[in-house]
Amino acid sequence: MTMAASSWQTLSWQWPWAAAAGALCAVAVVLVVAVWSGGARRSEDDAAPVFSLDDDFATEHAARMLRRWRVLNRCAVALLAAATVLCVALVARPSTVDQSEERSSRRDIVLCLDVSGSTLPYDREVIETYLDLVSRFQGERIGLSIFNSTSRTVFPLTDDYDLVERELNDAATTLKGVETQDDIDKMSDRQYQRISDWLDGTQNRKDATSLIGDGVVSCAAMLPGFAYGSADGTDGERQRAASIVLATDNVVSGDPTYTLDAALKLVSGAGITVDGLFSGPKSSESETTTVDMRRLIERYGGMFLTQSDGGSVDGLVREIDRRRQAVGEQAVRAAVTDAPGWWALALAVLIAGWMIMAWRLRR
Repeated sequence: MTMAASSWQTLSWQWPWAAAAGALCAVAVVLVVAVWSGGARRSEDDAAPVFSLDDDFATEHAARMLRRWRVLNRCAVALLAAATVLCVALVARPSTVDQSEERSSRRDIVLCLDVSGSTLPYDREVIETYLDLVSRFQGERIGLSIFNSTSRTVFPLTDDYDLVERELNDAATTLKGVETQDDIDKMSDRQYQRISDWLDGTQNRKDATSLIGDGVVSCAAMLPGFAYGSADGTDGERQRAASIVLATDNVVSGDPTYTLDAALKLVSGAGITVDGLFSGPKSSESETTTVDMRRLIERYGGMFLTQSDGGSVDGLVREIDRRRQAVGEQAVRAAVTDAPGWWALALAVLIAGWMIMAWRLRR
């Protein structure tokens, strides 16, 4: 399902200096005409009067016709002046940036959550933050995949934000009971069963937990153009930017099919960026596993954040979104196209109006 993004356009000028030059030329022409007209008028005033039409215009009909002529003449001058202004504006090349079109093809985001026992208490905050961020999305497609020894797709890529909010709300409610050990101890059988149902499908391999490389590859498989085991040139040709936000503590237990290094290499070759979010206790941020995760994420062009960087899991997710948003806005500003349509139409209307006035004046 899709949700149409509201379209709005931002006006810009590609050649503003040309408009300034055109305006100066127009002012110069007006000054020349004014000086010439003034000189001609003074010459007429200095000449000896031969005859006068004042008596002829003294009648009521003639005075009414003269007033009408003056009104039409002023309207013609106003239309000609407005047309000149539009010509100057067209010289400056009015352009627009269609924000909705750029946003609609901008990003595919897969939230890739490690749901092993050590990270589960932190996943709820990650989910709640994305739930809040979804309200600001326009055209981004978001998906959610959770993994432990195996992976499960909670919902595929979609911009149906009603569905996204419903699923994220359900996940946040489900994980509410596993934030602390005290919460777990007080959990009812119904709550335990609900969590077990939500995690179903993520623990299908014995003696293995938190197989992070396998989880990353499974998350990448949700993105269009990704192929298991290879990353040829066609994979990297993407019409939409693709990224994965990997939330894990990088503590692997078992024998994965893909190491994190191998997974990142494969995913990066397919044109997919992986950002890392350390979802574990602050006391573990300096451990070897965390340092290795940072090194690998940054080697392949991703961003890696810990709670020390952002203050909280909420802050970390928002920082990733802010940085990616900045990259997207730069791409939007670069997509400038000429848009003379309405300006040219207005110029045509003004010229048509001036021609009508000129015809009336000749009569």
